[in-house]
Amino acid sequence: MRLPDPSSHRPHALHAADRRWPETNCWTDLWIEIVAALGHEPAAMLGFTVTQSYEGDQATFFKVPTADLERLFGLELLELSIFDRLEAHVAEQVARGRIVLVEADAHFLPDTLGVTYRTGHSKTTIGITAIDAAARRLDYFHNAGYFRLTGEDYDGIFGASGQPRDPAILFPYVEFLKIPERAPIVDLRREAVDLLKRHLARRPAENPFAAWSADFARHTADLATRPPEWFHIYAFNLMRQYGANFELLASHLAWLEGQGESGLEAPRLAAEEIAETMKVMQFKLARAMAKKRFDGLSEMIDGCATAWERCMGALVAGYLAGDARAAA
Repeated sequence: MRLPDPSSHRPHALHAADRRWPETNCWTDLWIEIVAALGHEPAAMLGFTVTQSYEGDQATFFKVPTADLERLFGLELLELSIFDRLEAHVAEQVARGRIVLVEADAHFLPDTLGVTYRTGHSKTTIGITAIDAAARRLDYFHNAGYFRLTGEDYDGIFGASGQPRDPAILFPYVEFLKIPERAPIVDLRREAVDLLKRHLARRPAENPFAAWSADFARHTADLATRPPEWFHIYAFNLMRQYGANFELLASHLAWLEGQGESGLEAPRLAAEEIAETMKVMQFKLARAMAKKRFDGLSEMIDGCATAWERCMGALVAGYLAGDARAAA
């Protein structure tokens, strides 16, 4: 595994600053950068976005299925048992050419400067690619970038060297990525289309935006009791998850079009409409929270419900013709 120095890393185009949602969520952003750094096309793995649903209090936190990563790119993600010092386990796996995914506290991640770095605490996942215990240094993927941390931040992630582990502190959840010596030879377009079909068959039975709209009056009643800064939490779990998910779906469909697939303009434009509407709604919600007036927001959700029907209807017609569920 040969990766560039973090200082020379450039985020993938899916994280370009001119996108509506240049960052999505920590898991999906992480995989976009890892897959791209390993020489693969992350846009090919995004067919799973058609499965996003509404969970009652939040949008589905969309995550790339590990089975898709293995099928498309030969990347095998496995749980790593932690029974000794985390630092030692990470060093062992990195030496074997693996990337180690660790649940870490963003308090010690320099790339979160201005958010949680040395000010707050937040659980997040990093992908460690290099470690030097003697120098107290590690390189890691996080969100939309590739970074390096040292010194006290290193100790914050692993604990000070030579100090006994506090048994009251539980081990973090850790996985490791096995990277094949040679990438599998697959027809990426064909495999991506087949995965898209499989995910379409698992699409929500109920329009997620219609379901959210039905609950929105209950949500706004609660939002009216919250301080204005609560906007960030609500927006992240609904507008950002929906908007980023459907912008990634639009990017997946655009990539398929570039590979020769036809009939995808209509669903791509519908997905882009959802992404744009969610971005606008996020700004309007911020103002609504300040005024405690939420007029006009439910209509935006209803517009997304209509766009979702257009998007899924076109994809089902194009890829699941004759499917019993599509005909229902």
